[in-house]
Amino acid sequence: MDPHKAIDYIIHNASRYAQAKANRIFIEEFRKSKKALLMKDALARGYEAVNAQEREAYSDSEYLEVLKGIKDATAEEEELRWKLEAAKMRVDVWRTEQATARSQVSVTL
Repeated sequence: MDPHKAIDYIIHNASRYAQAKANRIFIEEFRKSKKALLMKDALARGYEAVNAQEREAYSDSEYLEVLKGIKDATAEEEELRWKLEAAKMRVDVWRTEQATARSQVSVTL
């Protein structure tokens, strides 16, 4: 196992992870704006009660698309996060193997 490959992987994918996380956070925040805009549209269509506006907003196809975007962004972020964690674990395993090898050499001497 080459720890340098694992470290290179982390370096190479850190920006992808950062972008994936930024995308997820952006779309989660955008969801609030989208809800407000859809509630405003519902008010313009004659829905006076706030709960009716909210119902209309939550059931709108555009809002459902935002939710799908959150789902996709979260999946991408989590996949990258766990791949980066696995690369870190590879380095830790390599480090442990090296320490074990050193201790075995000193015992046999």
